[in-house]
Amino acid sequence: MVKFHTATHTYEYPLPAVSLAYFLRYPNPYSTHVLSTDVISRHFDPATQRLHTVRLHLKRSKLPTTVLKLLPKGILGNAAGGDGKSFVLEKSTVDVRQGWMETESRNLEWTGVLSVVERQRYTREQPPSAERPRAEDRHGDPGPPAVGGLLGWAKDENTSVTTTVTLHSRFGQPKLLGARRKGDVGAEEDAGAKKGFFSSWSTAALQRTIEATGVTRARNALVKSKEGMNVVLERLRTGGVVRAVEGMRRDHELVVGGGEGSWKRVWQQGRDEGDGDLG
Repeated sequence: MVKFHTATHTYEYPLPAVSLAYFLRYPNPYSTHVLSTDVISRHFDPATQRLHTVRLHLKRSKLPTTVLKLLPKGILGNAAGGDGKSFVLEKSTVDVRQGWMETESRNLEWTGVLSVVERQRYTREQPPSAERPRAEDRHGDPGPPAVGGLLGWAKDENTSVTTTVTLHSRFGQPKLLGARRKGDVGAEEDAGAKKGFFSSWSTAALQRTIEATGVTRARNALVKSKEGMNVVLERLRTGGVVRAVEGMRRDHELVVGGGEGSWKRVWQQGRDEGDGDLG
């Protein structure tokens, strides 16, 4: 069984700014679990005028308590407490000329327990000229006119994003269990424990429970993701790329031991300082 979660959102910023914020979004005060980001490949296709990027994110991960209670201890290995690190593969394509960006992110660990694939499509929205609000009315101030026109604040464009998360649990399938048992010295003992475990829960019921828990986490993660994007967009608006990169540097210094409270205090302090600079 497969579950889906779909959400839509509109950023009051043009697509060039939103796409730039997407690539600068880690770290931020709402993504304290992201440890590192590496660019695997990036190339620009002159024929299609599209930018293609593949990145790998390393994140702290923790299996939900609900899921931990459902899993036999033998399958967790060193992550018996549910804590660990996991990689997420991200692919993206940006077409600024046509006004869209598509992304796909998928987990590389625990895919047998729960595979999560997030797909997003960002599209440019340009209201009729008669209905366009002035930039200073929408944001409270016009922002810096510089940054080489990259952010295009005066265009008064919005960017809409549709996010679809696909969750699929294959836990309990014979092929998966066979692969887990292969080479295990205590396979016979584990088989007996797993047989007793599955006698009280059907495979389908387990999968549905895991997927339902995943949907709840995905919904909460999307809220934090939007907040994190807004932090980066605000930094770009008030100080351009320089302030956004400086914010990333400060956030990275706090990622190890600062904690979420410290992150948000630093973000608020930086925001207040930026507002003061704008007068």
